[in-house]
Amino acid sequence: MRTLRWCLAAALLAAPIAAHAGDVAAPGGRAGTVAISLARQTGSSIVITDRSLARRSVPAIRGRMPAAEAVRRLAAALGARAVATGARSWRIEPAPAPDPASQRPVRPPIVPAPQPPQLPQPLPPIVVQASKRDLSLEQIPAQVSIIDGGLLELGGAGGTEEITRRIASVSSTYLGSGRNKLFIRGIADSSFTGPTQSTVGQYWGDLRLSYNAPDPDLRLSDLDRVEVLEGPQGTLYGAGALGGIIRLVPNQPRMDDASLAGQIGGSLTQHGSPGGDLSLTANLPAADNIALRATIDAASLGGYIDKPEAGREDVNRTNILGGRLTGRVELSPRWSVELTGLAQTIDARDAQYADRGDPPLTSTAAVTEGADIDFALGSVVISGGFGGLSFRSTTGIVRQDLEERYDAATDLSPDRLFVQTNRARMAANETRLWSPERGGFSWLVGTSLTHSESDIRREFVRYEPPAPDASELIAVMRAATPGVTNIVDEATLYGEASLRIAPIVVATAGGRVTWARLGGGADDVAPELAFARSDITVRRTEVDILPSLALHAELSDRALFYTRYQQGFRPGGLAIESDFVRRFDNDRTATWEIGARYGRAGSGASARRAGSGDPFSLAVSLSHTDWRDIQADFVDGSGLPSTANIGDGRIWSASLSGAAQIAEGLRIEAGATWNHSRIDEPDLLLRSGTRQIPNIASFAGRIGANYSAEVASGLWLTADGWASYVGPSRLGIGPELGDRQGDYLDSGIDIRIGDEIMGVTFGIANLADMRGNRFSLGTPLSDDRDQVTPLRPRSFRLGIDRRF
Repeated sequence: MRTLRWCLAAALLAAPIAAHAGDVAAPGGRAGTVAISLARQTGSSIVITDRSLARRSVPAIRGRMPAAEAVRRLAAALGARAVATGARSWRIEPAPAPDPASQRPVRPPIVPAPQPPQLPQPLPPIVVQASKRDLSLEQIPAQVSIIDGGLLELGGAGGTEEITRRIASVSSTYLGSGRNKLFIRGIADSSFTGPTQSTVGQYWGDLRLSYNAPDPDLRLSDLDRVEVLEGPQGTLYGAGALGGIIRLVPNQPRMDDASLAGQIGGSLTQHGSPGGDLSLTANLPAADNIALRATIDAASLGGYIDKPEAGREDVNRTNILGGRLTGRVELSPRWSVELTGLAQTIDARDAQYADRGDPPLTSTAAVTEGADIDFALGSVVISGGFGGLSFRSTTGIVRQDLEERYDAATDLSPDRLFVQTNRARMAANETRLWSPERGGFSWLVGTSLTHSESDIRREFVRYEPPAPDASELIAVMRAATPGVTNIVDEATLYGEASLRIAPIVVATAGGRVTWARLGGGADDVAPELAFARSDITVRRTEVDILPSLALHAELSDRALFYTRYQQGFRPGGLAIESDFVRRFDNDRTATWEIGARYGRAGSGASARRAGSGDPFSLAVSLSHTDWRDIQADFVDGSGLPSTANIGDGRIWSASLSGAAQIAEGLRIEAGATWNHSRIDEPDLLLRSGTRQIPNIASFAGRIGANYSAEVASGLWLTADGWASYVGPSRLGIGPELGDRQGDYLDSGIDIRIGDEIMGVTFGIANLADMRGNRFSLGTPLSDDRDQVTPLRPRSFRLGIDRRF
């Protein structure tokens, strides 16, 4: 019956087309679903005779090819064979077991029979899900970086720093885990956690991780891959994607695999304390069409900053605990429902900054600083298709709580702290419908609804020393300062379409219309400031239209040249300045970009073994951004960070990346980015000696080497080494934030030896034990201390991984 069902489904959905080669675009998934898609697109009948084959996952099949070639590729992906049963009908069945008799040695003939030449097989297409249209890498007119999930876990599951160290155009502040802001390609606004949206859109699948909260620094475990799209993505992703997007693609629950995998490691930090990490992933099929997948992560990162004034050493230990559970129900070969719950908590025991000078890795602060970050996410994803169309709807809620503690000591209050609490809530839905390329035309249309609330509270707190048996300090004085609440409601309609206007030329146009309602108010404002009521309560509505245009030429199956234009925006809001809360306006970017790509860079050793990289690849781009009414942070009259529109800016950015396989199993990768920025007309109050966009180095570069070789039967040696340089930059805008930072080299190596079941890993981070200065801010309330954020000293990790 199951075989008959596959046959009928494929035959009924097939639409007659010409027998010659045509465009095929079948997304990856279960083989039965892919067979139906191919049958419909090629006007043929495809029968999968074996139920277990039909349930296996296969990659996408795309390109211009005859139906027979599409069926052959599907069978090859299954390790099966395709048998023609008619002019346009095939049967895919398990490959026959070899005949034992055929395994006996046979004397070869004296004159070997001539063999037909073996043509090189094309690489399977890499489908970039961040395109929202399941476009292949060769169809995207932009710079795209893909990092394999297995590579990210090679030295133990890390966080966002695993991305910044592998992609030169991605940078970050370094306030601490769960508190940082990310930047791509020179589009940076400020250093602090405030009411402004990040310039980088971060996504878990199709759900935005936050609206105006910092990077949650989720553990990058059990991921299929990470996709990074450089440059503004306003048409498809809207506000908060001025510089680009980072999309985490998790592994989906599998219906045909009951498995358990885990790894555990211990680490030693030179000049610091030890740490450890643990990760477990379980996949459990619950029925033929239901499966669960669960992941648990725990890490303790040893401290290395000393506070002699407080009599403590290695104070900045950070503990991370998180996990997620995903359930997937396949309602039919094409329709599925997926539910995900994710949570993570970070306990940063103390701050990670130091005072410049001797002794190193030492802070003169006498109080306990640090931060607590709680993040939770829940989502429901419904996906499927209607005929030749694909459908996907994602609904989710996000909660992020952040409490930061800064040294605010004075001569009169040497134990005073400044405490800032940021509570962010978001509910969002995105629904889209799209069609793959047929007859040279493809399109997408979608809607999104977002509700975001952000509440920032501030207070000065004085603590008394703990009792001998107490675990926490006791607050004996609290003095609240003005706080602010920002509420944003967005409703959006967006679309994009591509048309092949010549055999190798494709034109793409898109647009996004967003209606936004902004609201909010002030908290803890003194009654005598009531006259400023108009400045501390706001209700307004705005409509933003973001167009985009692109043109790309597919010079060959490996070479692409493109040019594109894209706009982006961020809505305004309310910010705290001294004793007032005032309004700042939205900002907007317009970017022109030209670029070219040749070949696929692959994504590290694990991808190379799978054959997804070309022997040589190269990508280059040049972009210019016009940034109006830049939202950025400065230090106000009370010494605290605030947000304002600081003026207009211009940014030139160029990037170059490439990879080459220089020997069997050895691949070299390199990348560099150059940025030149200038604020044209800064506010008079914010003028300083520099007009450079903050936190962005003029130059950053990276080189890496991946090696993989079979050292014994089934035993592989895999190594991934890298070194990156970050040039000098400025902390922020204004004389108080003009400190220099950057200009340091970081490096590391991870090695694994083992088979597919078990392996041992060894890693070294910061090989040269460099100090450097990642970030020239520890506490914003000290203007007489030269602060630096050093790299974690040289660290060693030994781990073991096992699959069951």
